[in-house]
Amino acid sequence: MTTTQDVQALEARHVLQTYKRQPVVFVRGDGTRLYDAEGRAYLDFLSGIGVVVLGHAHPGLAAAIADQANTLIQTSNLYFHPLQGQLAARLAALSGLQRAFFCNSGAEAVEACLKFARRYWFSQGVKDRTGFVALKHGFSGRTMGALSVTSNPGYREPFEPLIPGVTFVSPDDVTALEAAMTDRTAAIIAEPIQGEGGVRPLSPEFAAAIARVTKDTGTLLIADEIQCGLGRTGSAFHYQSLGWSPDLVTVGKAIGSGVPVGAALVAEHVAGKIFAGDHGTTYGGNLLAMRSALYVLEQLTGTTEAVPYAGGGLIGHVREVGAVFGDRLEGLRSKHPVVQGVRGAGVMRGLELSIDAQPVVEGALKAGLIVNRTAERVVRMLPPFTVTVAEIDEAVGILDRVLSDTQA
Repeated sequence: MTTTQDVQALEARHVLQTYKRQPVVFVRGDGTRLYDAEGRAYLDFLSGIGVVVLGHAHPGLAAAIADQANTLIQTSNLYFHPLQGQLAARLAALSGLQRAFFCNSGAEAVEACLKFARRYWFSQGVKDRTGFVALKHGFSGRTMGALSVTSNPGYREPFEPLIPGVTFVSPDDVTALEAAMTDRTAAIIAEPIQGEGGVRPLSPEFAAAIARVTKDTGTLLIADEIQCGLGRTGSAFHYQSLGWSPDLVTVGKAIGSGVPVGAALVAEHVAGKIFAGDHGTTYGGNLLAMRSALYVLEQLTGTTEAVPYAGGGLIGHVREVGAVFGDRLEGLRSKHPVVQGVRGAGVMRGLELSIDAQPVVEGALKAGLIVNRTAERVVRMLPPFTVTVAEIDEAVGILDRVLSDTQA
């Protein structure tokens, strides 16, 4: 039998040490539960960092993957297959953006949108409109382009120089936003709720300012919905609740429920400036990924009789349990002075603490609850969309005990 120590020792010898892993080896999952190599169960309120939205080992998704794997997985984008158009049409209906470019991850979706924004202006003969405006506390990924519009200096500095012409503004400073927009700005990229930055929703005032300045200047708006999109906040996309009409939207995480899928959604007026050969991918849009994403969207929207959630599929379920989740976390805030605030929406939640969150995260793991620390003082929670009220109560009960012990 392979032990936790065996796994750690083998990785220490052969795996590049870019992650500070928790000392646990997961070998099996079932719904909202994970099981480690010693057979211990954990309540998973991180879901692979917002990815496994249908829960672990979902039988319907597993059957769809198995069926597709037994039929056809990959043909390359040199040829047509039946599934890309189906998925693109469903995403267009949900988002209002008519076209999609499929890739393998959220970071790749960001890279695509940055390229498409520059190509949009280049195609019109405006060759110096190449800059980007991004937000402080924002996170868009670890590839060179995505890192260029990610604000954390600790992530950026070892890899500089990055893409030039990026201006970062505080997400509560409208004056700075207005000043940053020039006739050289190709696009602004913004997460409607900043995930890695501490589960920080944009204020209605700042969101409205983004909509106004992009409209006034013609600057493209890239809505980064990789973490907050596709149902996590109780709506198809969170930008819809802000009144935005983005030109480009990044999609990742939830769309494959664990199968690597990403997408750049593109409005028709931008798509008209993108041409054959401008971008490409070997694996993006393969049949296995598309089949998985189609199944996930069916579950999210309730478009088939097999979906077990009445009233709008899983997105409706998230609205219902998300309201309970917020109330329960507010109860922790009123009980524990160390909890300074509750952030987020739906099943994307953060507890802002007055202390470093790491002891709480580690205490929760020992007690059988998986959460994580972000922005130093925030306990981030991203459970599967299938989470129940009973599981929310269980998780909040564990956090209650851990917070009590931390403050003792």
